[in-house]
Amino acid sequence: MGLSGQILTAFLLDLAIGDPKQWPHPVRLIGVAASWLEEKTRKHISNLSIAGAITTVLLVGSIYESTYWVLHSIHTISPDLSAFVSILILYTCLATRSLFDESVPVLRHLLNNDEESARKSLSMIVGRDTDRLDRNGIIRATVETISENIVDGIIAPLFYAFLGGAPLALAYKTINTLDSMFGYKNERYINFGWFPAKLDDLANWAPARLSRFILSVSSFLLGFNGWKAYKISMRDGQNHSSPNAGIPEAAVAGALGLKLGGPNYYGDILVKKPYIGDDKNHIQSSDISKCHKIMFGSSILALIVFMSIIEAFSFI
Repeated sequence: MGLSGQILTAFLLDLAIGDPKQWPHPVRLIGVAASWLEEKTRKHISNLSIAGAITTVLLVGSIYESTYWVLHSIHTISPDLSAFVSILILYTCLATRSLFDESVPVLRHLLNNDEESARKSLSMIVGRDTDRLDRNGIIRATVETISENIVDGIIAPLFYAFLGGAPLALAYKTINTLDSMFGYKNERYINFGWFPAKLDDLANWAPARLSRFILSVSSFLLGFNGWKAYKISMRDGQNHSSPNAGIPEAAVAGALGLKLGGPNYYGDILVKKPYIGDDKNHIQSSDISKCHKIMFGSSILALIVFMSIIEAFSFI
């Protein structure tokens, strides 16, 4: 089975079963390894910026090299077994079904008018304080977290999978995990987490900008405002602390005619952020379902686009 077939199979596997909590997952092992390396580099290197950079380079490099050589070694014995292992690795790098599974309880509680349970479910998937959010705030936060994660949970893993197969996709996932662990601007990680945060920004730069077109086209095909998705992503895509996360959020805001962003509380501290999008439509719980549709549509379109490009190059 070729690379495109492996990625397609992994994609369908992710849609079918998602990420069962009781199953082992490479990200958990990466997290354990990252914590161990952090402890060692902090102990022996006084410059925390250098310690963070060394931790990142060692872990990302070792993940890529070990994955590459394991698959290569298995391939010499059984190409079919190597393809099977590659599919399993690629499957763990995708998060389309997980984004749906983790956000749909919020929608379910809102439809039952149980806002307290909706806040609790939301608190499991966002970093902001949820106890102050009213119904509209809950919906807005859910739409924002789904749209932001379309890039690093779907489009970027597919992008790197088609570029370099399972080894590069897992290396990207490692970068993303290190940013999630260390990329905080607090006293402990402001220096140590600088390098993994910047590397994550760099790794997501191209996928985020590709998402502008993917989200706009998929929104149009699904009956939403594709032109507005593109226009708002161009206008407000940088109204975010991340150079990348604001682009898909702005595209979704434009497609649905919503105003996202704005001030939020993090650890009881009010953080004022610029708004994204126009308040054309009154936000409602159905916008979460619409965002789910855009997410699934964009994931399928990204798969088709990347696969078509790879197949086209194979004939050259």
